[in-house]
Amino acid sequence: MIALFLKLTLAAYLLSTIGYAVSLVKIRIKAAKVSTFVLLAGFASHTVFLLLRTVEAGFIPVVTTYDFLMLFAWVLSGSYLAFQLKTKTRVLGALISPLALLLVIIASERLGDVVVVPGILKGGLVPVHIILSVAGEVFFTLACLAAIMYLIQEVLLKTHRANNFSRLLPPLRDLDKINSLCLLSGFMFFTFGVIAGSLWARIVWGGHRAWDPKQVWTLIAWLFYALLIHQRLAIGWTGRKSAVLSIAAFSILLASFISLSLYSVSIHSF
Repeated sequence: MIALFLKLTLAAYLLSTIGYAVSLVKIRIKAAKVSTFVLLAGFASHTVFLLLRTVEAGFIPVVTTYDFLMLFAWVLSGSYLAFQLKTKTRVLGALISPLALLLVIIASERLGDVVVVPGILKGGLVPVHIILSVAGEVFFTLACLAAIMYLIQEVLLKTHRANNFSRLLPPLRDLDKINSLCLLSGFMFFTFGVIAGSLWARIVWGGHRAWDPKQVWTLIAWLFYALLIHQRLAIGWTGRKSAVLSIAAFSILLASFISLSLYSVSIHSF
């Protein structure tokens, strides 16, 4: 049964990816609308899959890299769908859907492996820490994607190459607003996730295990986002400058995740 819902999730994400691609190539809004509903079906199937996997494991499976990727894809799809209802930026789905598909494909390769999870990772604060952190990272991802779209739209308008594709993209002001909302939401979730992780470390180890590579890079990324948000709110950085820094901040977060997952050993390696 669990394998069935995994296949349904993959199929739905693949179909929505194809649909969004058609909407961009053919400039068809209807294709994007249909793809949104297909993505919603994939999200529903993904939800059932995670519930079944939780029942099968006996705890919330979020501590391994592959479970993390599966959870990230789920939160990414759900956050976009909720956000899309408010902003009507269906074109963003052309970036979200293939990313979710890729993450699920990577995660599904190792989900059948037997993983022995240490008892200290089954505490109540562990899933809280991971889920909040993932939610923050998802909003940072959305902020980065909105920033990329902002820069593309800006170039098209400044070079007077506005075309059907340009009209498909949201206005610059809307993209900047999306970037701002996602940065603020992401920072809030990410901060509470870091706090939950810090409390869990103190309970389990009697300290925060400072200078662990993951903690160091997390602190660097958090400070970068804190600076960016401060500059937006206090000094009024908007538009291109904010978009470029959003991409730079997310690049730090992404690079740290990849490097730590592949090359570093830390207390976050499971």
